[in-house]
Amino acid sequence: MPLDAAIQKLPLVRLTPAEQRPLDPRTRLLLEAPIAPTLLRLAWPNIAVMLAQASVGLIETWWVSRLGIDALAGMALVFPGFMLMQMLSGGAMGGGISSSIARALGGGRRDDADALVLHAIIINVAIGSVFSALVLGFGPSFYRALGGEGASLEAALLYSNVVFAGTPLVWLMNALASVIRGTGNMLVPSLSVCVGVVLLVPLSPCLIFGIGPFPMLGVAGAGIAVVSTTAFVAVVLASYIVAGRSVVRFVWSRLRRALFADILRVGAVASVTTAQTAVTVVLTTALIGGAGGGDAIAGYGTGVRLEYLLIPLVFGLGAPLVALVGTNIGAGQHARALRVALTGGVIAFALAEAIGVAAALWPAAWLGLFSDHPGMLATGAQYLRIVGPAYGFFGLGLALYFASQGAGRLLWPLLAGLVRLVIAVGGGWVALRLTGSLGSLFAALSLGLVAYGVILSAAVGSGAWFRRKASA
Repeated sequence: MPLDAAIQKLPLVRLTPAEQRPLDPRTRLLLEAPIAPTLLRLAWPNIAVMLAQASVGLIETWWVSRLGIDALAGMALVFPGFMLMQMLSGGAMGGGISSSIARALGGGRRDDADALVLHAIIINVAIGSVFSALVLGFGPSFYRALGGEGASLEAALLYSNVVFAGTPLVWLMNALASVIRGTGNMLVPSLSVCVGVVLLVPLSPCLIFGIGPFPMLGVAGAGIAVVSTTAFVAVVLASYIVAGRSVVRFVWSRLRRALFADILRVGAVASVTTAQTAVTVVLTTALIGGAGGGDAIAGYGTGVRLEYLLIPLVFGLGAPLVALVGTNIGAGQHARALRVALTGGVIAFALAEAIGVAAALWPAAWLGLFSDHPGMLATGAQYLRIVGPAYGFFGLGLALYFASQGAGRLLWPLLAGLVRLVIAVGGGWVALRLTGSLGSLFAALSLGLVAYGVILSAAVGSGAWFRRKASA
């Protein structure tokens, strides 16, 4: 059933006298429509565009790999930090923005929802600027600590300096997309990103290899293509909101500490949770670099790209989860919010597990896309065979993390991420010292993913979101 037809069939929501301001039909959809069909209907544009966006990143890596193993290793050094930036701006702070707007709309507070747009932009641009300054200042030392040296370090810096100079634009784009997603509109951000993807696919190789009128810029060209298309998408999203076509509008409102706090109390904690994932990969990269050198870094970096591919895939499902859970929490429909979360968790587990099992069975099908170097293939295949079967638990945990953002309850995702970090890095370091085998390190990574999914699903399923409220 088309989305507009589904909206028209919904009855009006009965509100308390303080909430008698009419709700937008899209908000009513989030409050009363059947859960699984609504979740899938909202998720499919996001999933499609996130897969397209992730595929472009893979295509870009494939083009860079044509420059040699040093360029591929250089991108592997930059990749964890770049993905951290994307996850923080789109998933963590972006989730805080979407959650705040969804809860405001669910509670009938339209003026607050409009005011949150300006507050969201200020927060994300400020954080993006700080992030950019830190990486540009300390990038060389950071990549050396990860094992970068010689040509691979040079390639890492060429790419890093470009993409992190444009970091504020990435944060702005994700703030605008998150504002729109918080209203339950997943299609407009998805279509906008798709336009950017279509532009990036030809632009990246043109700038890398100097095709046609473009200069040959090598690895730096890949970064310029990313920054340019990001700026374009940000302009498109801003135009949509300013034109008044979104449920929420851009207004020059008085800045209010309460609205900043409403976003940050979710986004700041979510940022710590997101950082745990990136720190796990960064520290693991350092361990692997110390044990196996550049070839092993390239193999692990290429293999773990598939794990990172799960993040945009689950984010496609997670953005609707934030909006659905947040709107229902705001309206006081706690039981429905919990059903939404668990339904999303089951779907995410199935999707991620299918990818992980396929990668474990046929690792060369993935790794061979990027290089035929024997050292890279050996390490990457070992990683996928051991860690791939645990991907389903990673997908489950990620979905419930996004649902917890919508609920504004992030203690358990924080604790589950900490447990994963300790098991994966601490346990992996011990295993590597005792056995000298990268296989034992990868086994610790796999166990960490299982613990992450199990702890978070047990906590959310037992009603941990609502215990504080019940006690009060």
